[in-house]
Formats: sequence, C-alpha cells, structure tokens
Amino acid sequence: MTLRIKIIGAGLAGTEAAYQCARRGVVVDLYEMRPVRSTPAHQTSDFAELVCSNSLKSESENSAPWVLKEEMRRAGSLLLNCARESAVPAGHALAVDRDIFSKKVTEAISNEPLITIHREEVTAIDDADPNTLTVIATGPLTSDALSAEVARLSGSAHLFFYDSISPIVEFDSIDMDKCYLAARYDKGTADYINCPFTKEEYERFLDALLEAQSVEGKDWEKLNYFEGCLPIEEIARRGRDTLRFGPMKPVGLKDPKTGRIPYAVVQLRSENLRADSYNLVGFQNHLKFGEQARVMRLIPGLENAKFLRYGQIHRNTYINAPTLLGPTLAMKSYPNVFFAGQISGVEGYTESIATGQLVGMQVAARALGSELRPAPRESALGSLVNYITNADPKRFQPANITFDLLPALDDQTRRRVRDKKERHRMVCEQALAAFEIWWKAAESTLQSRAHVNA
Repeated sequence: MTLRIKIIGAGLAGTEAAYQCARRGVVVDLYEMRPVRSTPAHQTSDFAELVCSNSLKSESENSAPWVLKEEMRRAGSLLLNCARESAVPAGHALAVDRDIFSKKVTEAISNEPLITIHREEVTAIDDADPNTLTVIATGPLTSDALSAEVARLSGSAHLFFYDSISPIVEFDSIDMDKCYLAARYDKGTADYINCPFTKEEYERFLDALLEAQSVEGKDWEKLNYFEGCLPIEEIARRGRDTLRFGPMKPVGLKDPKTGRIPYAVVQLRSENLRADSYNLVGFQNHLKFGEQARVMRLIPGLENAKFLRYGQIHRNTYINAPTLLGPTLAMKSYPNVFFAGQISGVEGYTESIATGQLVGMQVAARALGSELRPAPRESALGSLVNYITNADPKRFQPANITFDLLPALDDQTRRRVRDKKERHRMVCEQALAAFEIWWKAAESTLQSRAHVNA
C-alpha cells in the first residue's frame, strides 16, 4: 500500500522536504497555515519567508557552514539554488534578497504537480495511521494548538527560548560621509557599510542602550535566550566591552578615512538586490520601538535613520531532540512522525534546510518501500544530526554547524599538522568524502525504488 506523505509547515525545512519527495516521484500534501492564520513575526504568505537575518552564513571554502552547504548542493537542494539566484552582495556570506528568495521557493513548490498545497492550520497529528508519514516542520513559531499536539506526542513539555530580529533602515537615510564600505581584513568584496565609533561615541551609545526601556508585559530577566542570538542589551549588561568583542567588533575593519581601526563598529548588510535597505548585523533587541529609534540614532551615520522594521522578540519552540528523535529524525516512539527544521533542535537557516533535505529523502525512501542509512557521522550533515539526537538532554540547546560538532582528526594527524586552516581543510575533505559515498548509495536506492514503483 502506498504511504501518504503529510508535511506540516512550508518554511525552509518543509519546502525542501516536499521538493526532495516530489523529485523522486512521491506525492506530497504540504500544509501551511498562513495566510489563514499568521504568526507574530511573518509578514507575507509566501513559503520560506526569512523573518530574522537574510544571511545563510559563510561561503568561505573549508569553513563549517561552507562544508554543510557543499553537501547540500551535491544532494540537489532546491532552496540553496533559490538562494544563489537571489543572492545579494555580502562579502564571504551567502545573503539573499528575502522577498525574491521566498517568491522563488513559492513558485517552484507551487508549480510542482506532485505537491498539493493546503492553506490551513493543522491542529492534530494522526500518529496511529500506519499509512501516513508525517513531517512536522513548523519552525520556531509553531501554533499553540499544534504545540499542544507535539507535547502530547513527546510526553513532556516543550523547551522554549526567545529569539530577536534586527532592525532594518532605509539606505537613503544613512549618512555615508560618516561611514565606509569594507570587508573584514579586506577579504572578499567590500559589501558591508561600517559605522565607526570613537571611544566617547561608544560610551555614550552604551549608556543609552543600558538605560533604554524594554517592551512591557514580560519578565525579561527570566527568559531563556539562545546564546548565539542574544539581544544587544543583554550582551551589554555582561560588561562594558562585551559589545566591542561581539557584534561591534572592529578587528580587521580599518577605516580608509583615518587609516586606523575604530574603537567599535556597527556593520550594515544589504537586505535586497536593489540595495535600498540595510539591516544592523547582530543588533537583535527587544526594546520599545521609540527607544530603538533614539538609541540606534546614536550610531555614527544613522543620526537620521528611517526605520523600515524595528527589532522584535518572538518565541522560538523546539523539542528535546536527544530524548525524542532517532538518527533519521523520526520519533523513537512514533516512527511514522518526523521532525525537521528549527523545531527539531537545529539553529540557523542552512541547518533547517539541511534537516528538511535529509527528512525529505528519508520519507521518500519509506514511501517507495525502502529505507536509507543515517547520514555518516564524519559528514557535516551527519554531525549536526548526531548532536541533536545524542546531546545531553538535560542541557540541550539548539546548535549551528561548527567544527566542534565534526569529528576531530586523529591524534597522530593533529600532532603532525599544526596549522589550524590546514586542519579545517582536512576535516572538510573527510566530511565531503564520507558524504559523497553515502549520497551515491542513497541516490541509487531512491532511483531504483522509484523505477520499480513507476
């Protein structure tokens, strides 16, 4: 009997999973609640809408984000292809025009005849139906009703952390006489606008930030923030120099007007191909809108900034993956229910797409009457899945892909190779070699099963 594939959520992971099924001849029902019901952060009804940054991180060869994307490209990721087609200048990063990106994804999915789109909210999961494979890819803004269903399946409460999004300003309102274009250490093209601070300007900005009022109605001191995406006011409270060693780090950003490294720097990155709007990199916050305008206009060059979007805070929801999920990202207790994307416990756009790609391949294989081996531990994808399924469940936090997750080189090689860059190159080479073997075997299985079922 043919298994039905039901994917809930048309974000980054859900659309990638649906595409991976359809490209192998497997019929998919894709559910998206927007625009019937929206979320606190989304602004459109398009698929794969990016609500925080517009960056899919580094494209520098032999970096951890690069090797994960390279594996995904080799396995035929739809969304990475859409990202490439909608890319905006961002130095070493892969950043996109978020409107063009989501429209490209929406068009590709909508034009796929094997994908039926349902614009409705899913509030129940039929975990007892042996003929349905369900993929939950509802992201960090899962609705309350579906969150309750997932809590029922998991047998325990969700974990929550709070995430913030950065402000966006209109380019024409930036005083470029006070700013300069540069890439850190002059690597790549100079695509970032840099707002340089003197010590006095930094101290004045910091005082204003620490005194600014947060959004009312929440006990902010008790929020469980994700360490990789702290609001700037939370970082500032940890010490007067923490911002200068974090999102305002000036290292490698020499000001051509002075020939010196500034005391601190705020970087702005283009939001779209027209380059008419820029986001303040790393400046996520939960200040009142009026306070944001007052404080951010103390940044040199932004004295008259026109804000197209203020920073906001929203709830991010994820499950305790080490307790609940196996290496294929299926639930241990309900093997017909899979999780993908941020709700599975990964952090970041690329990581979300990657888990969607993996789960899409897994459910496609199941629908075709076969199974795929888990992604190899040596690969970036396998290392990411290994972390979220094997971390300490009592201390589990979402993770981006980093070299810390990938297997280290053996002791003999580490003693022999002292250069860090060379070690990273060797780790990436090892990851890609392992992934290539797994991918070819997986693709052979999928193609042979698709041929049998044709």
